[in-house]
Amino acid sequence: MDKMNSNNTTDQGNNHMSKGVPLRKSSQTLMPVILNQDDTEMAYNIYPVCSLGSKKIFNGYTSLVQWIIKQKTIVIDGYGEVFWDEIKSAIDQQITNAGLTINWIETAAYLKPVAEIDAMVSPFLGERESVWGTKCLLTLKDFYQDEFGAQSPDKAFDINIVVGTGAALINWNAPIIYIDLPKNELQYRMRAGSITNLGCNELCEPFLMYKRFYFVDWVLLNQHKKAILDKITVIADGQWIDDINWMFRSDFIKGLNKLGSSIIRVRPWFEPGVWGGQWIKQHIPKVNEDVENYAWSFELIVPENGLVFESDGYLLEVSFDFLMFHNKDQVLGKHAAQFGDEFPIRFDFLDTYDGANLSIQCHPRLKYIQEVFGENITQDETYYILDCKEDAQVFLGFQEDIDAALFKNALIESQNKNVEINITDFVQSLPAKKHDLFLIPNGTIHSAGANNMVLEISATPYIFTFKMYDWLRLDMDGNPRPINIDHAFNNLNFERKGSQVLGELISKPYVIEAGENWQLVHLPTHPEHFYDVHRIEFDKEISIETNNDCHVMMLVEGESVFVETADGTKQAFAYAETFVIPAAAKSYKLINLGKEQAKVIKAFLK
Repeated sequence: MDKMNSNNTTDQGNNHMSKGVPLRKSSQTLMPVILNQDDTEMAYNIYPVCSLGSKKIFNGYTSLVQWIIKQKTIVIDGYGEVFWDEIKSAIDQQITNAGLTINWIETAAYLKPVAEIDAMVSPFLGERESVWGTKCLLTLKDFYQDEFGAQSPDKAFDINIVVGTGAALINWNAPIIYIDLPKNELQYRMRAGSITNLGCNELCEPFLMYKRFYFVDWVLLNQHKKAILDKITVIADGQWIDDINWMFRSDFIKGLNKLGSSIIRVRPWFEPGVWGGQWIKQHIPKVNEDVENYAWSFELIVPENGLVFESDGYLLEVSFDFLMFHNKDQVLGKHAAQFGDEFPIRFDFLDTYDGANLSIQCHPRLKYIQEVFGENITQDETYYILDCKEDAQVFLGFQEDIDAALFKNALIESQNKNVEINITDFVQSLPAKKHDLFLIPNGTIHSAGANNMVLEISATPYIFTFKMYDWLRLDMDGNPRPINIDHAFNNLNFERKGSQVLGELISKPYVIEAGENWQLVHLPTHPEHFYDVHRIEFDKEISIETNNDCHVMMLVEGESVFVETADGTKQAFAYAETFVIPAAAKSYKLINLGKEQAKVIKAFLK
């Protein structure tokens, strides 16, 4: 995957302003507060929901403040980069209008000095020019002065509220409201310059902010979120600037339990890129078509995707990690002990259809990613060709006569002198056909060529791409794209070359089961992959047991399918939609709603 440091901002779309300054920068619109009726039509759905029934999600600050007033003392915690000033102002106005006095304690006032926080996090951020650091070993509490924990409610006021990221660290005996924020909206705010990193008082380049988010802020905030999950009374969605949707913990937990035992679909989000194509624009309704291209769809990159709950049309999005914190055993079944809170499989789209080649790249070996970046699993990938043109190709593995030193010298000269390389002198170019599966275990040199629509089926890590050659192009802001030759050569496997590539890195499908009007096709992955791939091909319907495994699925041919799990949950999915059947679902039916044969990809842990 070729994501890190794309700096892929685009025109501002549907962006709120504050004092003339945009609060978000993206071509993508905000998710609506309430779902429009036409958003439920049978097509690829950019706002998939888990419905909770009536009167489970409440809208607006008026209803929330009415509840707060009854409590008198409240803790309002939430994810970093929530617009706390706007939230405080909305609540304060409502309470003041009710004729009540309020004592605010803001967590931001108790952050340690910026220089002290910078010194604490610096060891986890690597070199300034690098896009990578290593996972932070601090806790959120380390960011705050000891005086914060000593604050207590003031009885002279009608209402006492502690508000801000980390508010629950104060440990009051009071209800906790937790305001979550989707990762895509967080990054749109980052690109607009309307937020900073936690404990930082100045804006940095987006790639530096993202690095600190990934390796520091998100690590600590997710740990904190997990630690207080059982104490949360109200969960709220903080992505809207002047509105809020919220629900009580009991209904939230019921929603998580429902997802953990039936069907999961996360909310996808879409990003342009320098090599992006036109397939997503042409095939996915309701994405903004007023952009140059789309390079990615985050179909199931769970560190950055959310789950959307719905009640009476009102929508409330939470991060996927809530589900893993509370329901990992139901989701992963017999593999929960191995992977814990980390959902291990990733689905995403790489769209080069009428676009350009990805960079020539590789990903770290397991020991390297663990020791250098602090990750648990590495970025083992596969490319499933969902669609392509006749001239499509995939770059994979070295030529038989590869000379490592000669190749490295050519890369360095290209970088230093801005000269082109005839990359096929060193790297093989293989024809790509629809439904091919190319295997890319760690250390393998590769790239998706132009005119592909790639379903990337991979291990979850997604930012550790070592680019060696990027066709001399600039990013979408006109800046050089980072090249990582040294990292790459610390990880490249030069034995993956010549005929071995054809023998080991192209999956060779075969039928393992068959019946009347159906067959189960195995697309074997590489021995280093911890996941495997099946394709279910059927005309009418088929029943499948989970066998205590989690199944990650997509309709890769056909119009739509209907899914029914053992508990009676039913949901239809259109072509190219990703969905997950958790291990606890036990069994499910796939029913073909189209006239042609349906083909469904199933990825699962070995």
